[in-house]
Amino acid sequence: MERISFHDQISRNKIKSFFLMAMIFFVIVFFGYVISFAFEPGLFFIIMIISIVISLSYVWISYYNSGKIAIASVGAKKADRNKYKEYHDLVEGLTIASGLPMPKLYIMESPQINAFASGRNPENAVICVTTGSLEKLDKKELEGVLAHELSHVANYDIRYMTLATVMVGMIAIASEIFLRSLWFQNSDDNKNFIFIIIGIAMAILAPIFVQLVQLAISRKREFTADASAVKFTRYPQGLIGALRKIQGEHYAEKRVGKVVAPLFFSNPLKNLASTHPPLEQRIKILERM
Repeated sequence: MERISFHDQISRNKIKSFFLMAMIFFVIVFFGYVISFAFEPGLFFIIMIISIVISLSYVWISYYNSGKIAIASVGAKKADRNKYKEYHDLVEGLTIASGLPMPKLYIMESPQINAFASGRNPENAVICVTTGSLEKLDKKELEGVLAHELSHVANYDIRYMTLATVMVGMIAIASEIFLRSLWFQNSDDNKNFIFIIIGIAMAILAPIFVQLVQLAISRKREFTADASAVKFTRYPQGLIGALRKIQGEHYAEKRVGKVVAPLFFSNPLKNLASTHPPLEQRIKILERM
């Protein structure tokens, strides 16, 4: 079996993530081009400006408070150092290995094996693990999970996914405004009928397409975090062991918001599987490192 370098895996997935982001940007540019021909140029600028302002305003607030929002949404509590000494010690060791500042640590009541990281940058990062992770994982497995979450912080994944969310939001809002503006247009005002038809098709299909691309980006960032975790620990078996234990779990779904769910180490919602790669695929890749 051919071995995979974690350096190559990290580099490859980052390139793929960039390519997917470029696809979303291309859709924005092409959609804007179509709108500019379908309507007056002035209306095109109004639609795009409104889309940018609304999308940025909504996401900016979430971005700057991402850690607080994520922690509050799952009802997590600060992890007391005396009670959760191993948890603190493992994260401290990983911050030394990675050169990152110490994040704030939290505990979430849940029998699931899971964890998540959030925060706009390493200085404002938080890591949260479930009580199930602390109870069911051995030291090496827990270290692998924590290294994965710290990797999201090191790779600025919150910032990356925030940018993707802004771009996806722009397309969704622009599509809505474009479709609604058709009601106020007279057929005599627009001679470029073909561009109106293309614009309608894009307004319907573009939001769906870019959301699928956004999910693909999320999956690539998970693969990157797995590889980065191996870089930090030099021990893929810990992460593999944790993923296998998750495979064997049978539990009732924990109530987690759809906005927070993509942050988790493994998918906490069965109906949101497309935000995470299949566990089997993650294990196969890790076994080759």
